[in-house]
Amino acid sequence: MTSSNGGYDPVVKLPTPRGPLSEAVVDALGRDRTGRTIPFATADPFGEDLTIALHTMYELHYGGFDDVDPAWEWDPELLRLRGQAEQAFLGALRSHVDGGDDLESELDALLVEHVPGSGVSHHLRENGTWDEMREYFAHRSVYHHKEADPHAWVIPRLRGTAKASLVAVEFDEYGGGKADRMHSRLFADLLDGAGMSSDYLAYLDDVPAPAIALVNMMSMFGLHRSLRGALVGHFAAAEITTAPSAHRMAQALGRLEADPRCAEFFTEHIEADAVHEQIMRRDVIGSLLDQEPALRPDVVFGIQATGLLEDRLADHLLSSWRSGSSSLRTRLRWLVSQNG
Repeated sequence: MTSSNGGYDPVVKLPTPRGPLSEAVVDALGRDRTGRTIPFATADPFGEDLTIALHTMYELHYGGFDDVDPAWEWDPELLRLRGQAEQAFLGALRSHVDGGDDLESELDALLVEHVPGSGVSHHLRENGTWDEMREYFAHRSVYHHKEADPHAWVIPRLRGTAKASLVAVEFDEYGGGKADRMHSRLFADLLDGAGMSSDYLAYLDDVPAPAIALVNMMSMFGLHRSLRGALVGHFAAAEITTAPSAHRMAQALGRLEADPRCAEFFTEHIEADAVHEQIMRRDVIGSLLDQEPALRPDVVFGIQATGLLEDRLADHLLSSWRSGSSSLRTRLRWLVSQNG
């Protein structure tokens, strides 16, 4: 199986279920197709069970799973079930953000750096431990192993300058055509430098719902044409906020005297995303809204939903670390696998 980082992935196994919903999905994928009813509408939209079930169904559109029939990707019954899960998840996102169409205020707010800062990168820079840093890498691996891939879904849904400019940003994300410089490859190198597994989705069973929900949001926005504005808003939010955070992460890794491969992933983003910020704001969003002004509230929603889920992940990480506990689901297995 060819990987997003330019190499070849090992066998990708189905994840361990986290409740009856994900158990039903995993069980169905391991057998012939089924008409089993799964009650997504009554599930916690941010909970472990629905989150891993939705991620499992989305993964069929990426690399898939070993011993799972590729035809499942477009199975009508599974798509119907995925639609139920998406309806619950999307409804929860909309109900937890303010909405509106004040795009300029949302974009301006992304540029504000609060002093003193209290986020994850601030904590890791000032007094984070090496174990906390590696936990953070495990959380982010669910996304960075497929970095840029969720955003690529929106390319055929854009036109003109918006399309061309977003492709220009994606070209950088994919290393400017050089496999060893793709951001997903750089993150795999980071994991190697940290003494961790760089295999695709190696830590999926260890990572709780908050980090996985972010990836689900990207996949959902990208796979639905009706959510193209939200995907653009999300992508802009990610590009605008990455550079200052990446700078702090590079400083944190310097303080911890980490392998240079760990810092390289972040130093690459400091310069690249500072340029991407301007392209996304002026050429992608500006052109899109010139063509389709009715999408302004959707772009706002994408920005706000990204902030909501990033805040939920940060709250989980910081509350876990402040209480002296692991932020991962399987601390013992993870520590033994890395240090044993």
